[in-house]
Amino acid sequence: MTPFGQKTRQLRADRSILLKQMADDLGVSSAYLSALERGHRGRPGPGLIMQICGYFDLIWDEAEELKRLAEMSHPRVVVDTSGLSPRATELANLLSQSIGELDEQTLEWILDEIRGRRGGGRGPVF
Repeated sequence: MTPFGQKTRQLRADRSILLKQMADDLGVSSAYLSALERGHRGRPGPGLIMQICGYFDLIWDEAEELKRLAEMSHPRVVVDTSGLSPRATELANLLSQSIGELDEQTLEWILDEIRGRRGGGRGPVF
């Protein structure tokens, strides 16, 4: 499941909306919407994201958050480290090899650490 899919599923559940009903209302197939939620399809286009924001009456920060989650939800990521340091290449390869073995707490720690160093969100939690 992707961050976008998880958020969309949560919004549906909070409002007691069935997947089929939402798909019909948005004019997409329930198979497509299910695949988006489960991360079996690439990230949705900006038009569908805006439709979903409108569907749930999301405004300002909520809509921006859903757009950000969509951007961060491509299920297949390519990391180009050409021109970067050998440590950057090592990190990218190590992460690609071990990400499936990391527990949620470790993933959260890594995300917090990177966000904290970039200035984009919560910092590291000690």
